Amino acid sequence: MEQFEQEDFLAFLLEAKRHTYAALGDAASVRPLLPGSRQLEWHNGVWHYRDIYFGMAFFVGQEVVSWRGQPVWSMAYAGGVTEELADQEDQVARVYAFLRRALQQVSAELPFRGPACWGENGWRYVNHVEGNLKMFQGAEEIAAAGTVLYRLCYHGGFLR
Repeated sequence: MEQFEQEDFLAFLLEAKRHTYAALGDAASVRPLLPGSRQLEWHNGVWHYRDIYFGMAFFVGQEVVSWRGQPVWSMAYAGGVTEELADQEDQVARVYAFLRRALQQVSAELPFRGPACWGENGWRYVNHVEGNLKMFQGAEEIAAAGTVLYRLCYHGGFLR
């Protein structure tokens, strides 16, 4: 069976992540396959990226990258804002706007979510990950003024 080059996969994954939620948030959603979900997609040649998630203040989702119609990599995630913020729509919107800016910083060294550490205007994004593209797990957190506002855990890797 023909295989893809890992460099090609990585370039596509970074492109897809930068052009979907990180760029447009929920506005990137296409008509979802699953009722009640949001679905983001990106295509480039033989590559396809799909991110489906449920919820908002707390959400659960899965990203899948397919090559020539076959799923080859996936990442599952769950998280959201703290319970104290969940009913404060303006604060939730601020947290997720900051998150999208952090996710725009995705790199080849950490292609899962955002950078190891990033901040602006007193807000701080931290991402800890173990493993590599083959198999990984991680967690990210957003804090402002020393108070944690958001947490998310994720894991995934190449499908075998």
